[in-house]
Amino acid sequence: MMVLVVTAAPSGLRGELTRWLMEIDSGVFVGNPSQRIREELWQRVQENIKEGRALMVYRSQGEQRLTVLTHRHHWEPTDFDGLTLMKRPLPDDRPGNPPSRRTGWSAARARQRGLRPGWRRGDPEPRN
Repeated sequence: MMVLVVTAAPSGLRGELTRWLMEIDSGVFVGNPSQRIREELWQRVQENIKEGRALMVYRSQGEQRLTVLTHRHHWEPTDFDGLTLMKRPLPDDRPGNPPSRRTGWSAARARQRGLRPGWRRGDPEPRN
């Protein structure tokens, strides 16, 4: 059994995947291809997916009885004492993510203290 999840995939790639797998939801493909077909499909996904990402889970030998492969995905499979766990990045580590919080005094507090609104903690305090 194999599950393949693609996001932002070109329609040509999705059509090619439907030759071997069944699309049960938008971008979610399920099937039971042979190892050779599975490896060929994964290679085609890596070559043809441009801005999207892909995740494949398939049955294998081992304690967990599955293998996870990712392509351009934020979550990465990581080996931890023989178990494969998915490592999620912190929200601030994601590419293109703006800073979640501004540091320093608020504009209201700066006005109360008689400071200019753009002043931040760590800057030398202006003297009157």
